[in-house]
Amino acid sequence: MESVVAEDGTRVSYERAGTGPPLVLVHGGFSDHETNWMYVAPRLRERFTVIAIARRGRGETPSDGGHRVEDEAADVVAVVRAVGTPVFLLGHSFGALCALEASIRVPELVAKLVLYEPPWPNAVDDVLLARLESFAASKAWDEVAATFLRDAIGMKEDELLALRASPDWTTWTSDAEASLSDLRAIHRYTFVPERARVLAMPALLLFGTESVRARYLTDALARTMRDARVVALGGQAHEAMTTAPHLFAEVVERFLLEDRPRRAPHVAREAGTSP
Repeated sequence: MESVVAEDGTRVSYERAGTGPPLVLVHGGFSDHETNWMYVAPRLRERFTVIAIARRGRGETPSDGGHRVEDEAADVVAVVRAVGTPVFLLGHSFGALCALEASIRVPELVAKLVLYEPPWPNAVDDVLLARLESFAASKAWDEVAATFLRDAIGMKEDELLALRASPDWTTWTSDAEASLSDLRAIHRYTFVPERARVLAMPALLLFGTESVRARYLTDALARTMRDARVVALGGQAHEAMTTAPHLFAEVVERFLLEDRPRRAPHVAREAGTSP
């Protein structure tokens, strides 16, 4: 893996592969730089130089468990600066919060921005965090992952049972300890949507039609970002890059590679499954 040193001295690791314009990926929780993108990365690498950041506690990037969203945003900034040219930036879930914060810090280095369901901080309230900490104290990582999916994401019981029976479940449980640090960071985080008014780059705000839309910043950002469009991923929830990788890659590629005129400020549109 390659690495770069962030402003607080953390050595941030990332993997680079593919050819084409640079696309920086920022993974969500309960996954890492490989598992979050494993089904879409091969296709994306055909069109882009994919730079997949390993967030704190993953890959070769260390974590003390007490980082903030702002710290991880600074990590993203360090990687983007290391690329040396404006990038396409794509973040999922917690990674979308990091990508958003990074874009606010260095908007001149982000050519286009894709955010897939960045959560409102209140998605992790005091009660939920206390339950997760209780499971973590006894190293019940299976219950940490299941409780998060059920109570924070709103996954239905039949879907959760199917996931727990699948090979993908080990990804969720193996990353649960690092993800708990993410959830602590979200719990401490405050975001005022109006801060996004400074962003003028074209932005794509993705959401799944099966997700609980009110849990995410999508609509608030659509009202405040200067050149944003909202696109629904039909029949998908919070993990479309895994459950519908072809659809996810197609929507992202089309948006990033199109050469379109700038749209009027503060206008966002909603579409079906393509931008």
